[in-house]
Amino acid sequence: MTILGLIFVGLAALIHVYIFVLESVLWTTPRARKTFGIKTDAEADVTKPLAFNQGFYNLFLAIVTAIGIVLFAAGTTGAGAALILAGAGSMVLAGLVLIISSPSKARPALVQLVPPALGIIFLLIGLAM
Repeated sequence: MTILGLIFVGLAALIHVYIFVLESVLWTTPRARKTFGIKTDAEADVTKPLAFNQGFYNLFLAIVTAIGIVLFAAGTTGAGAALILAGAGSMVLAGLVLIISSPSKARPALVQLVPPALGIIFLLIGLAM
């Protein structure tokens, strides 16, 4: 179960790196605009600073989670698990905030929160065994 948990939180970290790229690097491109429902160039330009900042939040969650995975795999189980739970737990909570604040964005919220939630569940089961 532990390995399955690490795989899911690793996937969650990769998803959040991808979100970082979309928000902080590609925000004004057609792909990012379509992904986030940005209709006009003007809207993309006005929201670019906010998206840039938000993208880095996603990157930092991914980094914390990835460092936790490395530490956990290297045998520093306590510190690794703590970082994984902090990073992945924040991903889950951010996804819940998105669903609550914008129910129309339930699909992207689930993409954001389901992999880390499953990872946390599997990791906790593995640690309890």
